[in-house]
Amino acid sequence: MKQIIRVFPRKTAMTPTDELAFVGDPPLWRPEADEVHVSVTFTWDKEEGDRLVDAWSNYYPVVKLGGPAITGSNGDFTPGRYVKPGVTFTSRGCPNHCPWCLVPLHEGPLRLLDIAPGHIIQDNNFLATPQAHRLAVYEMLREQPRAAVFSGGLESSLVTDEIAGELQSIRIHSVFLAADTDAALGPLQAAIDRLSFLRLRSNKMRCYVMIGRGETIEQAEQRLEAVWEIGCLPFSQLYQPPEHYIKYPREWRDLNRKWSRPAAIRAAHKVNLGGD
Repeated sequence: MKQIIRVFPRKTAMTPTDELAFVGDPPLWRPEADEVHVSVTFTWDKEEGDRLVDAWSNYYPVVKLGGPAITGSNGDFTPGRYVKPGVTFTSRGCPNHCPWCLVPLHEGPLRLLDIAPGHIIQDNNFLATPQAHRLAVYEMLREQPRAAVFSGGLESSLVTDEIAGELQSIRIHSVFLAADTDAALGPLQAAIDRLSFLRLRSNKMRCYVMIGRGETIEQAEQRLEAVWEIGCLPFSQLYQPPEHYIKYPREWRDLNRKWSRPAAIRAAHKVNLGGD
């Protein structure tokens, strides 16, 4: 089996941490390897990815550039290679074409993968997969030592009573929904109502909230507050377009920081959930 070093332009919550995974430039101590793969997730890191290829090429003869921002994510999934252990993808792509989303560009239409074990489901639209596939994923999750995390996001409008029943049949640590526009608040409320078996405003009920795309700070904060009032814990994300990186002014960064940290959100609303 090939010994592959994986290199990433930046560290994220999903970045592997084994001895063959590196962030940035080559260190003083470098392991032996057959190849180096520079993996670029975000389009605004493409230039840094090119630089890292040059830097690692000084020490290794085979250095390849790839990742979702370069080649898309249409290939098979190898657990633990480009994301940390425990994370799994059971599908690629999405049937939707939201104007702000890069998934259709990078991954194309929805496509099912062989189900690899893992408790963190990172599919872009897991609920859009056929029921037979979902049931097989639930069976895999029941065999995992840790409760399921649906961090890829569940589409609120697809959370039916039947879907809620499916999810209630497994151990769940947390689910992520989304409310990127005001129009998404209604479906979010309906989904939260159907998922009432999960504790409201706990870490089990999270919601991605994209901010900064064609709106004022006041409008963004109103939507974040609305998500909180619905009963979901917001997780704010500043919008970034595919063609360039936006360096937001401090007031936007402060808003994003406030609404992406559960402790800060609860403190601002004077909420104490004890052991959560």
